[in-house]
Amino acid sequence: MSRIERRFAQLKQEGRAGLVIYLIAGDPDPETSFALFSGLAAAGADLVEIGMPFSDPMADGPSIQAAGQRALKAGTTLRSTLAMVRRLREADPDTPYVLMGYYNPIYRYGAEAFARDAVAAGVDGAIIVDLPPEEDEELGGPARAAGLDIVRLATPTSDEARLPAITGHASGFIYYVAITGITGTRSADAASVRVAVDRLRRFTQLPIAVGFGIKNPEQAAEVAKAADAAAIGTVIVDRLAFNLNPDGTAKPGLVDAVLTDIRALAAGVRAARRSGAG
Repeated sequence: MSRIERRFAQLKQEGRAGLVIYLIAGDPDPETSFALFSGLAAAGADLVEIGMPFSDPMADGPSIQAAGQRALKAGTTLRSTLAMVRRLREADPDTPYVLMGYYNPIYRYGAEAFARDAVAAGVDGAIIVDLPPEEDEELGGPARAAGLDIVRLATPTSDEARLPAITGHASGFIYYVAITGITGTRSADAASVRVAVDRLRRFTQLPIAVGFGIKNPEQAAEVAKAADAAAIGTVIVDRLAFNLNPDGTAKPGLVDAVLTDIRALAAGVRAARRSGAG
């Protein structure tokens, strides 16, 4: 079993959903970023999404765009991101790490080399926002050969004619984007999430994580009643940004402030199914 499969099996055995936390590699600087990622599992993150900073992140709202710019300004590259994962993996053999971002940096790196090097560094999967199923064999073939899961995205506009293409050849889990639009804008609607997850389950046996539009522990708990995991990014990135100095450097309490928020989100997710429905 892969680390992703083991983690979702463990969550199922515990009778709860998981918490997926997203941060961008290298934000606001390499060492602060490493300290943040190092603390995520202990704070309650069951899976970790590591954003690959990119200059034109078209699916992301202002918060994550700004985080990507900070990371790029700090010198973060795809190679340095993989090097950070290698450091993280040395201390944590179990937490699944999933890279999330856009195809351009991977294209420049080379799909085969990326898949090989990512797995060697300890990466378990990749979510490539701008690579639809019709176009992802260029990466999907090398990824399958290397043992790297390609996590595909479904959205509110993915109809029943489209879903077989999305779920076919997907691996790891399915990421359901709960809102139409960019990250960090509207909130996810719990009722529509339940309907969407139920529909997705007719097309795949993979676990389903729901992200985009989850802003607080209460919303995370609602999602956790329906889905196998709640994925949260913008609100965490916003907390990080709130703890920056005017020049963009980290204030002394940044890591603790971010991890405190994650502990609250984890508590909401873990209590969701104990509180009744779901």
